[in-house]
Amino acid sequence: MVNVLAVFVCGLVLVSAAQLKDGDVLQDYQRLTGLRSLGVEFAEHFRNASLTDLDLFQSRIPSQDDLLCIADMTEFMLALTSGKLWALRMIDAWGSIPSGLLYGNIVHLGNFDECIKISNEITSSHSINGKYCFLKLSIGSLPQNVALLTNSLKIASCFPASCSAAIMDLFLEQLVQKLFNSGSLSMNINEASCQTSESKPLDGMTIFTVVLLGLMGTIVALCTLYDYFLCHDQSSVPAIVKIFSARSSSRAIFRIVDSKSNPNVISCLDGIRCMSLFWVVFGHEYIFSLLSPNINTLNMLSWVEQPFSSLIMHGVFSVDSFFFVGGLLVAVIALRSMEKSNGSLNAPLMYLHRLIRIVPVLAVAILVYMKFMPVVSGGPLFAGGYTGSAACESGWFWTLLFVQNYATSNICLAHSWYLAVDMQLYLISPLLLIALYKWGKKAAAGIVVLVLLVSSCLFATMMIKKYSLVLTNLSADTSANKKLYFATHRHAAPWLIGFLFGYFLHLNRGKKFQLGRIAVWSGWVLSLAMLFTSMFALYPATQWSAPPLSTLKEALYYTLTRVGWPLALCWIVFACMQGHGGLANSFLSSPLWQPLSRLSYSVYIWHMFMLEVNSKNTRTSTYFSDYTVMLKFWSDFGFTVLMAYVFYLIIEAPFGGLDSLLRPKVKSKAEPPASQLPSLETRKTEDPKKTNTQSESSADD
Repeated sequence: MVNVLAVFVCGLVLVSAAQLKDGDVLQDYQRLTGLRSLGVEFAEHFRNASLTDLDLFQSRIPSQDDLLCIADMTEFMLALTSGKLWALRMIDAWGSIPSGLLYGNIVHLGNFDECIKISNEITSSHSINGKYCFLKLSIGSLPQNVALLTNSLKIASCFPASCSAAIMDLFLEQLVQKLFNSGSLSMNINEASCQTSESKPLDGMTIFTVVLLGLMGTIVALCTLYDYFLCHDQSSVPAIVKIFSARSSSRAIFRIVDSKSNPNVISCLDGIRCMSLFWVVFGHEYIFSLLSPNINTLNMLSWVEQPFSSLIMHGVFSVDSFFFVGGLLVAVIALRSMEKSNGSLNAPLMYLHRLIRIVPVLAVAILVYMKFMPVVSGGPLFAGGYTGSAACESGWFWTLLFVQNYATSNICLAHSWYLAVDMQLYLISPLLLIALYKWGKKAAAGIVVLVLLVSSCLFATMMIKKYSLVLTNLSADTSANKKLYFATHRHAAPWLIGFLFGYFLHLNRGKKFQLGRIAVWSGWVLSLAMLFTSMFALYPATQWSAPPLSTLKEALYYTLTRVGWPLALCWIVFACMQGHGGLANSFLSSPLWQPLSRLSYSVYIWHMFMLEVNSKNTRTSTYFSDYTVMLKFWSDFGFTVLMAYVFYLIIEAPFGGLDSLLRPKVKSKAEPPASQLPSLETRKTEDPKKTNTQSESSADD
């Protein structure tokens, strides 16, 4: 999961800090706090300077662009001297040395919109426009607790758009010498951080994306109108209209299935799926909040030591829950169908149906993330567009081939690694299904051995390469940890355990186990103990003062929790099905989870889009706390569900319906349904009496 990788980054940044002592405030810091706004200092220094005084081009002959920049800067200074409003705005938009520097406030965003909206016509063919860039103020010496965070400040600047970052660096070099006369401080601007009001022309892929979404939206709208106004009897709605009708798709989403009327429904899986989805999005919300320009960055050091932070840092278990549910449904649904068809299993058709369900949504997501994010978002932090745009430009095909977790270190749609791992596990499912059908418990014993082998492989990998996934271990190799985190064998155990448990449920379907109170209580105590141990066992090691864990302890923890977590979920599902769930079953089996459960794949795909758009739209520094993150989470999650619903109607539901049309009508009852995309992918069905909640969410039939 992406949150773990981001936490690794935070681990490199948020390191143990010594307490600030008297006398630690150094000379450079005192000079910084004595400055006025950097824009004012810039204007005061260069207001009356001539080109000869500046002597900017000692080592080269100025180019035409250089001369245009100098001319615009001269015009700007003259306008500033005469009090022209546009010139005052250019200075006013600059950032300043942030207050609260010793509290971790190391970014000042200035006024982004004020800068880029500046446009002053000089001649009929030339105007001076504002250019917003981040100025990096590198400081040689700072108080120790701030220096451990960073040795530079990030401050907004604004100047004529004709000036490149390289020319502005020449101006800033002179400004530093005038203000500080010290070699321990420097200012420079990275052109990649600069933005202007000029928008890039739409390229071919952007136009294609607009046309595709517009066409699909138009078809859905027309079919919906036809369904609503011309089809009074839903049984007479043409199949092609029903596939594209938003009315029909919405009914499928919001339909409530009574689990008591269908013994094949495992209703508690809806609750597990939705709670895991909340956990994933909540964890990713924390990533964006941790990486935002916070005024209290140093507070993160103490936040890491709080018990609540363990829920975020160990959010990987939410993904393990998805793998568990996915493996369970592969076994339950497919074995049920194999039993009806005398062991027949059409693996190629399974793969085809699954690809039809997954790939269209994923392909459209790549286009939308790359091409639409710059259209709907913008702000001081948005230079360069979508974070993964470079990875998508060069390696989008790895994502559509579902090998991105091994083929590249920079994944297009970073959270899509999960789809790759799940698809790779799904590819081996026919072999396991056939083995279970033919050899039964002997094959199950073989799968148990396979679980032990993949767990041993994880343990050996961590021991030999000395991987460390603990946040406070500053010597950890983050690139190596990333490879381990994305590896399929690291997540195979939860899927295989879910698969075995699905086989157990298949063998004992309809059977009522008689359990005493002691057995039930023991099961719940052991289950909860494994869950809480998985989440909080490393809590003592997250203290900055704690000694680093040995590789052996870490390897044992990560190996055993990959097994312990899904085993705990096995008991929860079993207890809920057998009537021993109590309040847990009432909560997890609530029919209110069913609509969100059907949208869960779309929510998972689109939630990172919404989080990044809202995060990069910020215009001011933020305050980090659990409360503020929770507020942002509910806002972002609500908009994500709305976005997921729209894309479900125009992409996922139509392709899912077309997939249903492609199925052989006569053999439809005998063909095995392929697995649900581990608890994420949704499916539209037509007959609520014949379909349980899990099969609605399955990837294929």
